[in-house]
Amino acid sequence: MAVLISKEKCKGCSLCVKACPFAAIDMVEKKAVINDKCTMCGTCVEACKFGAIIKEEETKEKDLSSYKDVWVFAEQRAGVITPVVFELLGKGRDLAAGIGGVSLCAILLGENLEDMTRQLFEAGADIVYTAESSLLANYTSDGYTKVISEAINEFKPEIVLYGATHIGRDLAPRIAARVNTGLTADCTKLEIDPETKGILQTRPAFGGNLMATIKCPDHRPQMSTVRPGVMDKAPVEAGRTGKVVPVTLNLQESDIRTKVLEIVKTAKDMVSLTDAEIIVSGGAGLGDASGFDLIRRFADKVGGVVGASRAAVDSGWIDHSHQVGQTGTTVKPKIYIACGISGAIQHLAGMQTSDVIIAVNKNPLAPIFDVADYGIVGDLYKVIPELMEAWK
Repeated sequence: MAVLISKEKCKGCSLCVKACPFAAIDMVEKKAVINDKCTMCGTCVEACKFGAIIKEEETKEKDLSSYKDVWVFAEQRAGVITPVVFELLGKGRDLAAGIGGVSLCAILLGENLEDMTRQLFEAGADIVYTAESSLLANYTSDGYTKVISEAINEFKPEIVLYGATHIGRDLAPRIAARVNTGLTADCTKLEIDPETKGILQTRPAFGGNLMATIKCPDHRPQMSTVRPGVMDKAPVEAGRTGKVVPVTLNLQESDIRTKVLEIVKTAKDMVSLTDAEIIVSGGAGLGDASGFDLIRRFADKVGGVVGASRAAVDSGWIDHSHQVGQTGTTVKPKIYIACGISGAIQHLAGMQTSDVIIAVNKNPLAPIFDVADYGIVGDLYKVIPELMEAWK
């Protein structure tokens, strides 16, 4: 689809300029002109009093055969690649093999990209598309959206994957709007349809009570955000290399409407549930916030990190950054220890793929025991000290 402005009907009143929430309309020689920030939201159509702006649906179908390759957005912060990227590369390799005859690619934006590019090749990328600029050193919605959208239009990937991180959830829908395609958010499973070679995107729906599988048959690229912690990381092959392709960079400082003045890290940023090999989580069964003192001591004893159920977070006992589950963080540690957690379906959706699950709960009928490899029925305040004593 496209937003079109009739020069004959435009009166130069600039009502559309004032109404546009994305600064996507400029006045050129007293006439309104759409720029590349347009998301086709249609606000300007309603604002125009003279019928000069129309939203035209595309009638020409995309040539789907011109799209190929699997892309992974290589999210980085301060020069460090986000862990979910390596999970996406692992899954991307499977998807590329399922399609056949395509390459696994990463697109990397920022400054000083050489070392990060090497890591992407060693994690399985065949091609790394790079955009290097001081304007891209820190993430901005405007800058990253413009650069990646233009790269997609130029190179035409068939599939683009993003981590369902704070950045990925902000960026992916903006790009989807720019390139006029669909987006499936918070996917927990991705497969290739053996008949159509299209991607099958599975995500929880209706509060996690069912899993919906979504297709995108008529538009390209097919785009998904994927929850961290649900895919296996790509194996690292030291010394592996690939092809670096610099993308055309048409980015000016004026294209970015926000400026990052300072990045302040807080203590909660140190909680890394997705990377932890051992997680000790507390729930409503702790009784009150003081129960997390025991959970923290237990986590320290076993070399793990502290997690929590939504009930504990909603009660204000611990920060949301510790929450495991559908509305928190999806995790896949080697050992997950659930203490005083009954096992609501939303919590189970975020941890049931853990290698080993140990549950401690007074209720023998608690749903957590249905997924636990080892279950202990008892008072956690008596059981945990004994586990700490026995742990070697």
